[in-house]
Amino acid sequence: MPRKGQRKLRVRDLGDPDGFAFLAAVFCEALLSKNYSPATIKGREHYLGIFARWSAERGLFQPREITKPILDRYQRWLFHYRQKNGQPLTFQSQAKHLIPLRAFFKWLTRENHILYNPASEIELPKQEHRLPKHVLTAHEAERVLALPDVGEPMGLRDRAMLEAVYSTGIRRKELAQLKLFDLDAERGTIMVRQGKGKKDRMVPIGERALAWIGKYLADARPKLVQEPDDGLLFLTNLGEPFSLNRLTQLVREYVVRAELGKTGACHLFRHTMATLMLENGADIRFIQEMLGHAELSTTQIYTQVSIRKLKEIHTATHPARLKSNRAELQETPANPA
Repeated sequence: MPRKGQRKLRVRDLGDPDGFAFLAAVFCEALLSKNYSPATIKGREHYLGIFARWSAERGLFQPREITKPILDRYQRWLFHYRQKNGQPLTFQSQAKHLIPLRAFFKWLTRENHILYNPASEIELPKQEHRLPKHVLTAHEAERVLALPDVGEPMGLRDRAMLEAVYSTGIRRKELAQLKLFDLDAERGTIMVRQGKGKKDRMVPIGERALAWIGKYLADARPKLVQEPDDGLLFLTNLGEPFSLNRLTQLVREYVVRAELGKTGACHLFRHTMATLMLENGADIRFIQEMLGHAELSTTQIYTQVSIRKLKEIHTATHPARLKSNRAELQETPANPA
């Protein structure tokens, strides 16, 4: 992550069996053999590369040269680093840089590449717990869903996708990977295969979403599919799988067109589904299952966003509620001196 104007680093001796490049490659290969997801391996490779370049700038080319004070210095560098827009790295981003280092040096120690683990006492930044920036109301969600032109194949496909993600709360990657045989209209479910954490799960889907998907399958998908048909449920206008960025762009455009004053894309509908279901009385453990969260604590954020029930209780029980103080308000002059 060199700053603008800094010299581009030269990689020194890629073949050095004790060097960062060689050992990082072996480490990533070990992760692959343990069935880590490609996204996890790519992320760790990326952040290890950043640390390796930072170390090379300081004349350190081998992991055995790294000590705890050097890692402390790197952590301070991450804290003071400024991005192109002048903003610092968030504490969550700083943690993402450090977690792969802990795993890498732990592996190096276990495999006897180094004598001791300098990263064993790395203290990660305390994480902030932020609420979702925006959540749609049921009325706002319906406004977005009504925007696609269902009289033509692309609009019908878009309506079916929006209905699917709103009904189930699945992630954009899970939406892009849905196959025809994952849909069980009779049981009213979809099978999410190899979701986050390489976990399968069964998710209920509503009748309205199923009806729109059925119409898409009958009237639109046959016009989009190219042979050989690999069975993907949702296809682009070229008959190809959706990229994740294209899915985000498509959904974001509809949210912007709705002129709600709110931003977001696929994850906005995920947040909205979870929040509205909780407000309507769904048990949080059912929401956890639907969203595919490994920990209930991850799902509990929606109990803070779901404010309607708390507002009703506040209105009914707070001693300063309007009803009991109406007479006092009527006696108060409109323009007190």
